[in-house]
Amino acid sequence: MSQVTAYGAADGLVRVYPASTAGVAARRPTPALVWAHGGGFAAGDLDMPEADWVSRTLASRGVTVISVDYRLAVDDGGRYPAGSDDVLAAWAWTLGHADELGIDRARVVIGGASAGANLVTGAVLRLLGHAPATPASALPTGVFLAYPTLLAVQPAPDAELRALLDANPVADRFGPAVVRAMYETYLGGPVDEAPLPAVPGRAAASDLAGFPPVLMVNGEADELRVSGELFAATLVEAGDDTTCVIEPGTEHGHLNRPGEPAASASIERVLRWLAGLPTHQTTLRTTEGITS
Repeated sequence: MSQVTAYGAADGLVRVYPASTAGVAARRPTPALVWAHGGGFAAGDLDMPEADWVSRTLASRGVTVISVDYRLAVDDGGRYPAGSDDVLAAWAWTLGHADELGIDRARVVIGGASAGANLVTGAVLRLLGHAPATPASALPTGVFLAYPTLLAVQPAPDAELRALLDANPVADRFGPAVVRAMYETYLGGPVDEAPLPAVPGRAAASDLAGFPPVLMVNGEADELRVSGELFAATLVEAGDDTTCVIEPGTEHGHLNRPGEPAASASIERVLRWLAGLPTHQTTLRTTEGITS
């Protein structure tokens, strides 16, 4: 892996991993990924492998990564929509600094893992106008979701997934009560009245008009994939360009375990997906809401 020198920016909101200047990756401007780690809305940081290893690996392959240090639900003022606001602020900062970052505005995607995938999905819904709305901005060229949690009230897994979980009790750690409690901490109250961007898996096809192309990579023995697969099906119903795959042999969070071959396999999926995305950027009304 090529050496990548990361640095903090946006008053500590993000850590930037510039794309490698070695070999083919020397081409400028580069694609970029605004990335949100997981941690159940209440844990995780920029140094965990899911944040740092993913960012360094993609940067070494020619993708500039902007890793977001969003507020956690256990922080003062960290409950919804704080983390969502932070992701949107990082998105706006990235677009506003595209030239100095050396990135191609037509190839900027957003992504996240687990709870971070929830945050970026909700952020895109807010860009599409769902409350709480955000100032008009450019939409991402694509959205990468790694083993997302998207529903607070999680349906039961099918018989095949239930058998996988029963055979691997260590992986069976995201039952309905655990997931509901996670969302109640995030929301600071009951889940029943949560706004759509906080629980994106409740979206109907009509809510997803204009959603960017999606790559979703789920764990195999992971109960959270029920919510991801339901959301992917709704995206397909809405006519979205959606690729939803299961990384074989994985439990939840495999990007946080870079020693497992599946982590590198998922990185390769992301790079192929990025290379195949249309090189244009969809906009909403105006980009005047982007801050600098």
